[in-house]
Amino acid sequence: AMTTLHTLGQQSLFALEMMAVLASALSGVLGALRQRMDLVGICVCGFLAAFGGGVLRDILIDRRPFFFVEHQGVLLAVLLLSAGSAILVGRRGLETGERWLRIPDAVGLGLFSATGVHLSWMAGQPPLVAILMGVITGSFGGVLRDLICNEIPALFRDHRPYALCAAAGGAAYAAATLLHAPAGVAIAACALVTTGLRILALQLDWRLPPTEPG
Repeated sequence: AMTTLHTLGQQSLFALEMMAVLASALSGVLGALRQRMDLVGICVCGFLAAFGGGVLRDILIDRRPFFFVEHQGVLLAVLLLSAGSAILVGRRGLETGERWLRIPDAVGLGLFSATGVHLSWMAGQPPLVAILMGVITGSFGGVLRDLICNEIPALFRDHRPYALCAAAGGAAYAAATLLHAPAGVAIAACALVTTGLRILALQLDWRLPPTEPG
C-alpha cells in the first residue's frame, strides 16, 4: 500500500510539474512573439521559461536528473507547443498578448512554487530555505524569459507582488505541513494561494512602493 501511495504521489507531482512547465512555456512563447522573434527564438524563450526555474532549484538542492532530461517527452511537448503557438497565434493575436500572458504566468508561478517548496521540503531543507526554493522555482523562468526578450525582468520592475505571492504560497505549504495536513493538501494550498494572490494583485493593481533615489 505504501508503494502504491508513493507511486501515486510521484505521478501527481509529475502531473503538476508538467502543467507548470506547459503554462510557463506558453508565457515564454507569448513574450517572444511580442518581441517579433523567429521560430528559433520562440522555442528558446519557451524552453527557458518552462525549465529555467526548475533547473536552478535542482542545482541548488542537488537533485538529478533535471526534469527535462528525465522526461524528454515533456521537452518535446514544450518545443512543439512553442512552434505550434507561434504558427497559430501569429502576429495578429498579440494585441491581447500582454493580458493573456498574465494568466499562464500566474498559473505557472503557483504550480512551480508548489513543486519547488515540496521537493525542497522532502529533501530535508529547513522551512525558510524550502520557501525560498519555491520562490526561485516559480520566478526564475520568467526572469530568463524577460532577459532573452531584452526586457528588465517583470519580477524587478512592475511593482506588483510576484515573488511575495510565491513566498505567501510557500508559507501556506509550511503551515499546512506543520499542521500535519497531507502533502497533496499542502501542495494545493501553495499553488492556490500563490496563483490567487498574483491574479488579485494584477486585477486590483496592488503595487509595492517604489524606492525613490536619494
